[in-house]
Amino acid sequence: MGENASFWESLIYAHPTCTTWKQEAEGSIYHLASILFVVGFMGGSGFFGLLYVFSLLGLGFLCSSVWAWLDVCAADIFSWNFILFAICFVQFIYVTYQVRSVSFDREFQELYSALFQPLGISLTVYRKIVLCCDAEVVTLEKEHCYAMQGKTPIDKLSLLVSGRIRVTVDGEFLHYIFPLQFLDSPEWDSLRPTEEGIFQVTLTAETDCRYVAWRRKKLYLLFAKHRFISRLFSILIGSDIAEKLYALNDRVHVGKGFRYDIRLPNFYHVSLPETPPVQPSHHLQRGSPRRKPTGVANCGS
Repeated sequence: MGENASFWESLIYAHPTCTTWKQEAEGSIYHLASILFVVGFMGGSGFFGLLYVFSLLGLGFLCSSVWAWLDVCAADIFSWNFILFAICFVQFIYVTYQVRSVSFDREFQELYSALFQPLGISLTVYRKIVLCCDAEVVTLEKEHCYAMQGKTPIDKLSLLVSGRIRVTVDGEFLHYIFPLQFLDSPEWDSLRPTEEGIFQVTLTAETDCRYVAWRRKKLYLLFAKHRFISRLFSILIGSDIAEKLYALNDRVHVGKGFRYDIRLPNFYHVSLPETPPVQPSHHLQRGSPRRKPTGVANCGS
């Protein structure tokens, strides 16, 4: 205990005191290095934030090395600052290589800027998502079908990049699918990973369309490896299904001018006793928001 006390006493009281302070200021190179350190530590996160930080810190350590070599003439100060400059330089080169390695085609870059970047998804995570679909954008010509009712198997998840898709059931129009919306989110959500199924609606391209498609098994393997990506797609798919449900809700009416509300399945049964009981839950099972509710009197065009 006494040895520890003597160590701290020597550290605090036995060091040389500054009786006289240096009157002249250090050279401009020293102050430039300090300014670069202050500005460099203000960098943000992400690839470009790292480039900002390492570039300014590297320049700051380089200026400190020059200052130690020319003004202080201290080999140890010069050595440490030069080593830190070399580390920052290597890190800058490494991050630059990573940025160049995650470059994408124009459509994937636009998709990232519009959908994934606002959610804070990094380029490295987005690269895993793009590689899962083989970095391919599929073209669907006008009036060609993406899926046919009762025939097409549910074996992928697709996101519309451009164009417009018309959704029909038994020849009756339900709603449109627009860019940045999933083509088959209800079908995807209706099945477990081990289940198989077929489309209960027909999806037809009303214009020339471009979409990105992830194969079902391959995407589930990606989810198993990266839980964050799994949660991300769960949120995106859930939001997409909600938009489709509200699109249906805007079109559905019951008798006497009332608008059917999918969120209140029992309301109209109480207010309109002469109307047959509405049981939308049978058609609004998990993954079936596109089906028209039972008991609907007429639909708007």
